[in-house]
Amino acid sequence: MDKEDFGKNDPKGKAFSRRSFLKATTAASAVFTIIPSVAMGKKLGHQAPSDTLNVALVGAGNQGSGDISSICKPEVDSAAQNMFAMTSKPGTEKLVAICDVDWGYGPVQSTFQKFPGARQYKDWRIMFDEMGKSIDAVVVATADHSHANPSATAMTLGKHVYCEKPLTHTIYESRLLTRLAKKYNVATQMGNQGSSGDGVRQACAWAWAGEIGEVRKVDVWSSRPIWPQGLDTPADVQKVPKTLDWNLWIAHMPFRAYNNAYHPWNFRGWWDFGTGAFGDMACHNMHPVFKVLQLGYPTKVQGQSTQLKKDACPHAQIVKMIFPERPNLPRMAMPEVEVTWYDGGFHAMIPPVLPEGKTWQGEGCALYGTKDTLVLGSHGSDAYLLSGKTPKSPEVLRVVPENNHYLDWVSACKDPDLRNKIASHFGEAGPFNEIVLMGVLAVRLEKLGRILEWDGPNMQFTNITDTEKVSIWSEMFDIGKMMAAANAAAKSAGGAAPKGAAPAAMPGMPGYEDPSAVNAKEFVATLVKHQYLNGFKLPDMPA
Repeated sequence: MDKEDFGKNDPKGKAFSRRSFLKATTAASAVFTIIPSVAMGKKLGHQAPSDTLNVALVGAGNQGSGDISSICKPEVDSAAQNMFAMTSKPGTEKLVAICDVDWGYGPVQSTFQKFPGARQYKDWRIMFDEMGKSIDAVVVATADHSHANPSATAMTLGKHVYCEKPLTHTIYESRLLTRLAKKYNVATQMGNQGSSGDGVRQACAWAWAGEIGEVRKVDVWSSRPIWPQGLDTPADVQKVPKTLDWNLWIAHMPFRAYNNAYHPWNFRGWWDFGTGAFGDMACHNMHPVFKVLQLGYPTKVQGQSTQLKKDACPHAQIVKMIFPERPNLPRMAMPEVEVTWYDGGFHAMIPPVLPEGKTWQGEGCALYGTKDTLVLGSHGSDAYLLSGKTPKSPEVLRVVPENNHYLDWVSACKDPDLRNKIASHFGEAGPFNEIVLMGVLAVRLEKLGRILEWDGPNMQFTNITDTEKVSIWSEMFDIGKMMAAANAAAKSAGGAAPKGAAPAAMPGMPGYEDPSAVNAKEFVATLVKHQYLNGFKLPDMPA
């Protein structure tokens, strides 16, 4: 049996494998090759001017500014490398267009200064209309909710796409990008840069050689958020900065008034625009687990968190997923495995003994095997075995030149043979991102109070009825004020209130109506696939 084939059963009882898992997300009716306007690839990082990609950047803020410096060569040599670039090597390609909705934001201005020859836009749709024929590749680094639309549209125009993590805001969007990448045969890469590094390759080499044995339990964690989460929805309306097009920033989501609690930087902490610390960092720290254990769709999930707010992601979360057994590799069995995520200050318990010189890191994962425990740090870095051993195991994954996630994507833009070999092409990143986003859903559904059963191919939970409701945020009660109000009301009615009097309309009491309760199944449907508003439209899903 091919080592890519694994899995157990789908909800209808049919065999479902890793290969089927990936095919389910990439099936398309037609495949053809888009040839870029540049010559076919030369050695990584070295090319003549005629072999240079014309790149457009959508989202030039903190992450976008860093990404593009690692892909395109700045026109101003003195420009400093952005702190968000994940490689110290400068880019090689030509930036011809920059699109961002806020031209007054510092990192955006810095990007303009580094690339003065690039045309400047606020609306990526206009950029494509005016420059589409002269663009070969697109880098997308917007707020999470706006990843999918420019990425999908670019692929339908035959453009190669590098998109930051999380790949998309919804599961449907992940499925769409996966299928479009296959249909148009363009080079794609999600921005989980550690997937191209030594740590993941070393982890797979050790595990697949049988060094850690069977893995039935995994912990993954992050010390984030480093942005505000768990906030109340802002009540005040602030003036929109003159440099910001707020309508374009909102894009297809329901309109809300501008507040600097959302932009700049803090979008990740709000459900409409981000996915919280889990959606952000699981794309980095859970990826080694996905790769080492050859994971497909999980079948069960449960989430819990600190207080659920109406619009804000909770400050801390724990999510447990169950993945079914997969076919064994030659030297590694693949039984059912439980994967647990922690963030917001929670992490896996520290082992009693660590190898000399090691400390229990604030970011990473631990795969507990029957022979040894495999530990990796943030972004899948610095793999080590808890026993302290360093086995000499043969390489099992492609070695990325210089571990350069960005320029490896550039090479795939120029060489069609690399497009399904780079570390986080959408054929792998899309299905992986679906797993992460399903875990986000479990947190939002935690008040159902049950283990949820997931049907991955059909993007739905199977044990939620059509009529049941779920509370999607926690109503807070100031009991002191409520009792004072009850006493005052009783006195004004002509008599003293009984000692300890309190209003009846509280949870668990007759007459209480939960303002946060919604139809659970309908709520899930809206989260799996957003309705696109305000004139924005996604490309159609390929068959």
